Amino acid sequence: MITNIRPEIISHLKRDKIMANLVDNCTLTIHKTPINVFDDLIRSIVSQQLSTAAAATIYGRFIHALDQSQSVPEQILAKTPDELRSFGLSYQKANYLQNVVRHFDEFKLYDTDWHTLTDDAIIAELTKIKGVGKWTVEMILMFSLNREDVLPLDDLIIRNNIIKLYNITSEKKEQLNEMFSVAEKWRPFRTYACRYLWAAKDSQFINKN
Repeated sequence: MITNIRPEIISHLKRDKIMANLVDNCTLTIHKTPINVFDDLIRSIVSQQLSTAAAATIYGRFIHALDQSQSVPEQILAKTPDELRSFGLSYQKANYLQNVVRHFDEFKLYDTDWHTLTDDAIIAELTKIKGVGKWTVEMILMFSLNREDVLPLDDLIIRNNIIKLYNITSEKKEQLNEMFSVAEKWRPFRTYACRYLWAAKDSQFINKN
């Protein structure tokens, strides 16, 4: 489903003059999809460190090899690392996929109502899984759960565009503190600000600034 951004979000972000320029120069449309945190975690792990095209190819090969009328988690656990690797996965990713299944099985997370949990609680729970880092969970929060106030500063594009647009020259901890300070102006809609920062990556606007 495609939805437009609510007017109050646009109005709030445009209080920041630099973000206002981004909003005016970059087109952004929100796609909302049915929520399935397990499936999205699996897809995220398969796609890690791959180009969009390569990730789509390998994920397609992997998912079509599974019988969708049967339990996908059980099938993932039943396959050997070599079988999973035959789809184009590394041994490491094969292990990570099985780690996700084991964790969801052990803690009975398949039917979790994720909307009842805070962002921090979801990050704390899912990063217990070896192979699932904070950035991965932040993407789940933003794109699967449609949380509106996520700030993924581990994302290279987000970091680089904040540094460039807001002329941040500090380094290390001070740099991080400055980025948090910049993003405070976007609360409680930091997710949307980050979407604009991503959308600006290849735009003429970002390249001229």
